[in-house]
Amino acid sequence: MTMIKRWAFRLVSFFYSLKDGSLQWQVANQEQVLKLIHERALAEKALEVALKNKSVLLAHEISLLETKHETELVILKTKCKQDIKDYKQYLISLDQLKQSIQLSYDHLPIAVAYTIHHHAKQLLNKMWEADDIETKMHFEMQLLQFMTTVHEDARLNLEETSEQNMPQRTLNLIQSLTVNDH
Repeated sequence: MTMIKRWAFRLVSFFYSLKDGSLQWQVANQEQVLKLIHERALAEKALEVALKNKSVLLAHEISLLETKHETELVILKTKCKQDIKDYKQYLISLDQLKQSIQLSYDHLPIAVAYTIHHHAKQLLNKMWEADDIETKMHFEMQLLQFMTTVHEDARLNLEETSEQNMPQRTLNLIQSLTVNDH
């Protein structure tokens, strides 16, 4: 039994020496451990503050982007509404042009008036659907030239200074514009 007691005593002594060594290490390094714990807490707090600041900054940037996009959307909707209004006014103007042709050339087959009207609508649509400003301006100038020619033909016919019973300049312009498109 003494052997067991000795063995148990050695075992207990060994554990106590380990504990004592651990306790001595903790006492010797307590200041450094506390410093590390304190630095870790400070670093976590600094990270938390930095993340909160970043979050506030990102929320602000998102708010600015939302406002900017809402504004751009309102502007785009307004432009589209104005474009639709302008397009409708163009169509009304073209219908008036057709009526003017019919009144100025009452002997003219209605198909000719519709053809002139149709050509003007095609020019309008080409102008409206053009992607770049240069092409849009090109078709706008063609439409302007075309409508001016139609009105001039109608005016001359009503004043009877023209010897022609047809809007010849207009028909020639349609032909030249059609040839140039192909």
